[in-house]
Amino acid sequence: MNQTPTLLLKTAVAAVTLMGAAGAWAQVAGDAKAGEAKAAMCIGCHGIPGYQNSFPEIHRVPMISGQSAPYISVALQAYRKGDRKHPTMRGIAGSLTDQDIADLAAFYSTHHSAQAPEQPAKAPSAAVAQLLERGACASCHGANFSKPIDPSYPKIAGQHADYLFVALKSYNVQGNPYIGRANPIMGGITQQFSNAELKQLANYLASLPGELATKPQPRFR
Repeated sequence: MNQTPTLLLKTAVAAVTLMGAAGAWAQVAGDAKAGEAKAAMCIGCHGIPGYQNSFPEIHRVPMISGQSAPYISVALQAYRKGDRKHPTMRGIAGSLTDQDIADLAAFYSTHHSAQAPEQPAKAPSAAVAQLLERGACASCHGANFSKPIDPSYPKIAGQHADYLFVALKSYNVQGNPYIGRANPIMGGITQQFSNAELKQLANYLASLPGELATKPQPRFR
């Protein structure tokens, strides 16, 4: 076979999707109103614009308002299972039932911001374009990086650059009990890049208009 690595990667991604990637998230009906009542443990970080996490390095916590419910469910389940290693998030996710996760996912998915344009409003540099092509990023996350081909994949356009950089690097961490993410597709992708290249990707994706936001919560309920 004389296929290029990028073509092989796209083929693998398509195969995983066709095999039912969406089935990875629990088919539990979520209640957004119930999720709002359960979000007290989330708003201390995700409800404060610009809030920073110091582990494993200083970075802004991700914007989760506007993500799809399936993605939020998958992420929380991965923290609960330990496939995503982060002491604070694992402790929180470990306290949640499947119904709690579904309710929180439904709640945060209702926080829509402006709809992202069909195509990126800012063209990448030639160097970044090559990195995006090598990683086949649009194959999963959509041409505008806000319309993933599977609802359990994240929207990444407009996400904080420092968070994206930390998240991308974490897929390359092996054997650390506190840091790392187990995902065979993303692990295969990120291993192709240096940290400097991952930072270039993160900075470009963060510069795009997206559908994510930090929605401040009322101080008193």
